[in-house]
Amino acid sequence: MSQSQPQSEDFYSRFYDQLLESQVWPGIYLFKFIVKAESEHLQTLKSFFENSRPEFSEKQSSKKTFTSLSVKVKMETPDHVIQIYKKASTLEGIITL
Repeated sequence: MSQSQPQSEDFYSRFYDQLLESQVWPGIYLFKFIVKAESEHLQTLKSFFENSRPEFSEKQSSKKTFTSLSVKVKMETPDHVIQIYKKASTLEGIITL
């Protein structure tokens, strides 16, 4: 789990290899994020998926301090998945799973 901190290129290289081995490309990928309730970036995060016909699923935590956002979307390559995670890592209050 990463909390708004850019990962190393070594991490992304290993992640790329894992994505290649675990998925068929292009294919459906499920992104999962935790967004702090006070974060203004939920809509920004959703905007990363414009033009790709995503299926969004949101669920608030019991104390309403976090929102869980799942995004099911067709991705062309592992590089596209990594690009989304890199962009998300620049947003404060976003935790990637």
